[in-house]
Amino acid sequence: MKLLHIDSSVLGPHSVSRQVSAAIVDRLKQATPSLQVVYRDLTETPLAHLSGSHLAAAQGAPAPAELGPDLAASASALNEFLDADIVVIGAPMYNFTIPSQLKAWIDRILVPGKTFQYGENGPQGLAGGKRVIVAISRGGFYGAETPYAAGEHLETYLRWVFGFMGITSVEFIPADGIQVGPEHREKAIAGALQAATSLQAA
Repeated sequence: MKLLHIDSSVLGPHSVSRQVSAAIVDRLKQATPSLQVVYRDLTETPLAHLSGSHLAAAQGAPAPAELGPDLAASASALNEFLDADIVVIGAPMYNFTIPSQLKAWIDRILVPGKTFQYGENGPQGLAGGKRVIVAISRGGFYGAETPYAAGEHLETYLRWVFGFMGITSVEFIPADGIQVGPEHREKAIAGALQAATSLQAA
């Protein structure tokens, strides 16, 4: 089995989402020692945001020579995702949604004919069967019962994106309230790490 591990926080060793995503991967590796892990750090090796030239090339237009490295990076990101049986993502909330680095990666894997297609009955996901686990960290509290629920565009967005690709049972491990105060932060991290170490192997 193959696991793709994605991190997107800009905080390096101070990142909660990185800490939790690493714990998730460790748990799955302990359960399945033969698991092959591919790691992509979207801040150390960022993908460029989509350009008009990239979209034109995707539609069959001749690609200028200078676009070659970008197209190669795009193909690499897509193939890593397609090859993975399990995808683990560290996703912090920045200004109510995902980091732009993570959005750039999603733009490279949300590809017609590869991870979804349109048919007579509308869109159809082509990437079903993968297990996706997301470690999310949020500075405040954005649950459905909170006054700030309408501002939550991290979990809701990722759930929709992966569902669009046919992955309908995404697992989320949240660490909420990490900016509320030291006590809340410690409690949130401990709870998320406990959830990570309690994950079912399959």
